[in-house]
Amino acid sequence: MTTTGEGTDQRAAAPPAAAGDLPAAVVRRLPEYLRALGTLSESGVDTVSSETLAAATGVNSAMLRKDLSQLGASGMRGVGYNVAGLAAHIAAVLGLTKDSRVAIIGLGHLGQALARYPGFSERGFDIVGLFDADPGIIGRDLDGLRVRDVALLAAAVRDEGINIGVIATPGAAAQHVADLLVDAGVTSILNFAPCVLAVPPGVAVRKVDLAVELQILSFHEHHKSLGRSETQINKRRER
Repeated sequence: MTTTGEGTDQRAAAPPAAAGDLPAAVVRRLPEYLRALGTLSESGVDTVSSETLAAATGVNSAMLRKDLSQLGASGMRGVGYNVAGLAAHIAAVLGLTKDSRVAIIGLGHLGQALARYPGFSERGFDIVGLFDADPGIIGRDLDGLRVRDVALLAAAVRDEGINIGVIATPGAAAQHVADLLVDAGVTSILNFAPCVLAVPPGVAVRKVDLAVELQILSFHEHHKSLGRSETQINKRRER
């Protein structure tokens, strides 16, 4: 057995916050904690300290302990969080103990890459439907799934229990697809299209814009360059 420090005693844990009451920032960190716990488990680690787990996820240990306490997981000094137990607890909070059936709409280069990404199934997300509006793509086979006409999306949601929609269309088509998903009863949408979706209350949308992420990196790179230039100027002035 491998142990690495401070841990969890579910008997002494504080009552967990209701899932809907968890701050959004905490929810965003939970998948990182779960990923790190999975890596530790694969390495044969049974218990882990808050410091080790925090370092693996890029947060400070005080924040991690506060996050976990809101889930009802408290630490025992010198013992260690039980890796398997804590992973199962976080997975339950994230709703990963039930089937997540996913449809991807938009099978261009990005959509095809998403459809082929093995990480979804490894984390409990079953890609069950692929949809597009392009006659040149409809009917193609992609790793065992046939691309269907987006006009069939509503029926597929109803008949196949699809509960998450992934939009990978051009921006101009994204709102129409979102409307189709919402009208069909889907209340969780992951949007890769470069636009903001208008959805009714109760529908959760997560937006991933790769160009925006690159622009943010460009900002940091630009200001690092400015900082280096200012340092060089100051050094020359000091001579």
